[in-house]
Amino acid sequence: SISTRLMSQLIQITSMPPQRRGYELEAFLKAMFDAYDLAGHASFRLVGEQIDGSFLLHNETYLLEAKWQDAQSGVADLHIFEGKLREKASWSRGLFVSISGFSQEGLQAFGRGKRLICMDGFDLSEMLRLKLSFVKVMEAKVRKAAETGNPFVTVRELSISKEQLGGHSTRFVGRLARESG
Repeated sequence: SISTRLMSQLIQITSMPPQRRGYELEAFLKAMFDAYDLAGHASFRLVGEQIDGSFLLHNETYLLEAKWQDAQSGVADLHIFEGKLREKASWSRGLFVSISGFSQEGLQAFGRGKRLICMDGFDLSEMLRLKLSFVKVMEAKVRKAAETGNPFVTVRELSISKEQLGGHSTRFVGRLARESG
């Protein structure tokens, strides 16, 4: 399955030296976008900046920031990527993937109502382990960000929120897994 193949790739990357891991993470994410027919583009340079990639989801262009570093991404990393988005077309959105996660202080200082969605390494591994569709996970993250203004809601929080908001007895991640089938 797509999830099994991608999980195997992600595990291989973990044993690589730090700088190589970063480049391989970008390639992994492009492969994931392509696996879901999201027209992934590899990293590219513009004058004075680098974008780690892009993809199309429901006719919306998402620019990618991908980090695999020891420390959690903080407010400076979030503001830099948001600044890159502000310099693009007003309809541009962003996906910030930080394998080590995001600091709570950084997320609080960053604030709400931004044009980016955050995903950490645990989100990626849970999505792949549970065989959830990247498209379904992004749809749920985008909706939750639109409803709450919060750019980072974990896959696990999405399941809790869906149970609480929808009153359904079925776990949201279970539904996502079935729809991803």
